[in-house]
Amino acid sequence: MASIVAQLPALIGVLIGTVGTIVATSVADRARWKRNQGVRWDDRRLDAYVEFARVIKEIHAVAVRMLADERPHSRGHRMNREEGLAQLADADVRRTLAWESLLLLGDAATVSAARDWRDAVWGIELVARGLRQDDDPADLLQRANEARDLFYLAARGGLGVRGGSVAQARALEPRLDEIRASRASVRTPEASTQASG
Repeated sequence: MASIVAQLPALIGVLIGTVGTIVATSVADRARWKRNQGVRWDDRRLDAYVEFARVIKEIHAVAVRMLADERPHSRGHRMNREEGLAQLADADVRRTLAWESLLLLGDAATVSAARDWRDAVWGIELVARGLRQDDDPADLLQRANEARDLFYLAARGGLGVRGGSVAQARALEPRLDEIRASRASVRTPEASTQASG
């Protein structure tokens, strides 16, 4: 009995060491699993953001090409209405699917910014489809550019991407000012003709 009592501190030490090892391994495995899950979801979130941005930018580009005649001095390739409408219809299906992925995987700030960008591009699309005529294309393009910048800011923030701003709206403003000036000069002769008639 005395030998068991003498060995008891050593047995308790081994037992505590074993339990400590099991707990430490468990905690480390759980942390590793959470980290791996986070990376896995970040990869999926990144894919959803990229696909959404690609489809929205495609719709934006098609609509702008359809509106090239509305933008004097446009540098873009013009697209006829029928071809543009067909491409918009195809892209609309992809936009819906990309939107659902973004809703499922995106954080609240990015989803909100994505909604604003989607709505801004939708405004351009409505004018290109001939469903809205009273909007100035330059103002719509400015709104879409600013919304895109905010989407990228939110997405990069949510994914932890560093490296500074990638905003483009301010750099594109001079081109939009050219569009506004060209449209104003085109309207001025019409207004003076109507006033004299």
